[in-house]
Amino acid sequence: VQLQAYGGGLVQAGGSLRLSCAASGSIFSINGMSWYRQAPGKQREWVATIGSVGLRNYADSVKGRFTISRDNAKNTVNLQMNSLKPEDTAIYYCKITTMNRSAYWGQGTQVTVSS
Repeated sequence: VQLQAYGGGLVQAGGSLRLSCAASGSIFSINGMSWYRQAPGKQREWVATIGSVGLRNYADSVKGRFTISRDNAKNTVNLQMNSLKPEDTAIYYCKITTMNRSAYWGQGTQVTVSS
């Protein structure tokens, strides 16, 4: 199983980016799809999760600014990030969990927000 994340980049504060992550390979039925991030010198933190039936949850720090979505036909999860702040700067990682409780991580994509 491979997860390929893309869409990161450099953006000014207040701008937007859209991250995507595509899963490929022999994947048992996907359950949750999530995004995490890790800023320099900090631990990796959870950002958002979308469940198999579309239930969404967000970290308080991104609620109202970020939107997570998924395309089950393409095994893809997206993260629309609006009103970006410098403190959103981090490497963003996607993660999927399957119905048989396996978990897979993507390689990360860099998001840099300048002030």
